[in-house]
Amino acid sequence: MASIDWSGYRSTSYDELMADGGAPRPHAADLVQHLSKLSEAEVNELKTTAEIAIQVMGITFTVYSDAGMIDRAWPFDIIPRIIPAAEWRRAEAGLEQRVRALNLFIDDLYHDQRIVKDGVFPAELLSESVNFRPQCVGISPPKGIWAHICGSDLVRDKDGTLYVLEDNLRIPSGVSYMLENRNVSKRVLPELFEGGRILPVDDYPAQLYDMLAAMSPRQEAEPRIVVMTPGIFNSAYFEHAFLAQQMGVELVEGSDLIVGSDDKVYMRTIDGLSQVDVIYRRVDDLFIDPEAFNPDSVLGVRGLIRAWRAGNVALCNAPGAGVADDKVVYAFVPKIIRYYLGEDALIPNVPSYLCMVDAEREYVLANLDKLVVKPANESGGYGMLVGPHSTEAQRREFAARIKANPRNYMAQPTLTLSTTPTLCEDGLGARHLDLRPFILSAGDHTYVTTGGLTRVALVKGSLVVNSSQGGGSKDTWIVEGGED
Repeated sequence: MASIDWSGYRSTSYDELMADGGAPRPHAADLVQHLSKLSEAEVNELKTTAEIAIQVMGITFTVYSDAGMIDRAWPFDIIPRIIPAAEWRRAEAGLEQRVRALNLFIDDLYHDQRIVKDGVFPAELLSESVNFRPQCVGISPPKGIWAHICGSDLVRDKDGTLYVLEDNLRIPSGVSYMLENRNVSKRVLPELFEGGRILPVDDYPAQLYDMLAAMSPRQEAEPRIVVMTPGIFNSAYFEHAFLAQQMGVELVEGSDLIVGSDDKVYMRTIDGLSQVDVIYRRVDDLFIDPEAFNPDSVLGVRGLIRAWRAGNVALCNAPGAGVADDKVVYAFVPKIIRYYLGEDALIPNVPSYLCMVDAEREYVLANLDKLVVKPANESGGYGMLVGPHSTEAQRREFAARIKANPRNYMAQPTLTLSTTPTLCEDGLGARHLDLRPFILSAGDHTYVTTGGLTRVALVKGSLVVNSSQGGGSKDTWIVEGGED
């Protein structure tokens, strides 16, 4: 007897795999049919295979807690999330459009600020931005690209509409887990990859390398590229090491690099100093150069911004790109797209309320029990209020925070996020999820991952998908054929 009871599966939202009435969507029919034939013992064996693979490959993430840093095995569900290729191509075009406009926006803010002078983007919003870096004013990165790597989070509402929930332009993380999810999925469900309908994702490291190489100021020579990490105690260190290994480049810390009197960056090696052309930096802006930013930083390289300004090294992502990585700025992205590209956004934003606007703030304060309230610059699911799941005390606390610093908060309706079947302790359950695709920009070429990192809220009814908040992950399949 099969162990997965699809007949009892129900979702109160749009489901990625199952249509109303309990039948699988056309693009998910092969998967559902395959899983339906498995016995309970076979399903448990697949789950065990996935767990062992994760342990053997050393796929972990770090959680910060009162007890210190805790390394945990990556939480993975063997049932993938599936999206038809035709739908994904539309999303891909929307993501390319969005990142193109955001790069123009960032470049404008550090030069002429036309969008501010034309009254499209509020001057007070820029003046109070914690991510605007005056040290970057006047710098022109190669090809005008500031956000070389972007991770934009996508969600689908209960009516099936796809929205952009936020853009991650500072130091977006998670792509290594997208790649490792696929490796685990191939071990667990190899039969379903034989037909070639599932589009590959394993070209990302090569695409990342090519993008970084295209930024090199020394185009006549093979570039020296490094991944710069804060070190082993950083929560994303697994990803830093993974990407360096996959690209075949050096993983370095700030102490491994030095800026010479010629304003060029060099790496210390056993053979002496070797010039570095491109730094894929995974260190926050304020810590990358004690000469330009935090003078107490031991993570960065003194003079790095000076070398970058001189055009002797490329920094990816560029310092200052985070000015557009702000949940309040997010609300202006449709206007930003219209201003720079003369186009309507192909993927809509989630409707948003800005607490810096008097009327919108009053609405938010009166409806805290219905809204999701987010601080402008937190990440990882921290610091936000999910109204329907909050207590009266929490709402009072957030009301006080909003009144004290309205610029720092925005709110959105509580979307009923789409679901997908997930193997839970009590059987098959519908769990909410999101998707983080990654977009690489090289000026004349933009690459979007085939799918991305699907994160799933493992707690029943929860909308918080972050692994640091108890979420898990699934492989994401973009499949040809079987369109809805």
